[in-house]
Amino acid sequence: MKLEFHHINFVSENVDRMHDFYTNVLGLDDIPQSKFPRTEATTNAGYDGKIRFATDGGMQMHLAERALDVAFKNGQVINPVDRGHIAFRTDDIAAFLKLLNERGIPYSDYGTAFAKEWHQVFFHDPEGNVIEVHQQVS
Repeated sequence: MKLEFHHINFVSENVDRMHDFYTNVLGLDDIPQSKFPRTEATTNAGYDGKIRFATDGGMQMHLAERALDVAFKNGQVINPVDRGHIAFRTDDIAAFLKLLNERGIPYSDYGTAFAKEWHQVFFHDPEGNVIEVHQQVS
């Protein structure tokens, strides 16, 4: 099982202002939203907040609209768009979930509730920071 840094997620009440800052002030490149097919949100599942993307060519920034009800709406405990998170990509999500279970680390398995092409799992580090690990599924 391999992990690699993938993105940092910041949340905001004004996603466009954040995107403008990171692209026009810090010089990151915009990533078109069409590169990230989203699962359609319903009243009971998913996330339909505004999202914008930027990159330095390697790492990505995901800028998401804060939504305090996402965990409740999806029947989960951990909310990835409350304070933001750091994300890693894996090549074996099942092996990673086994590791979390063996270590007794609770997690929220969102599956593909947010992204059609990613199986996403969220958990906390020892200081309470939210961590995402995901695997591409298509």
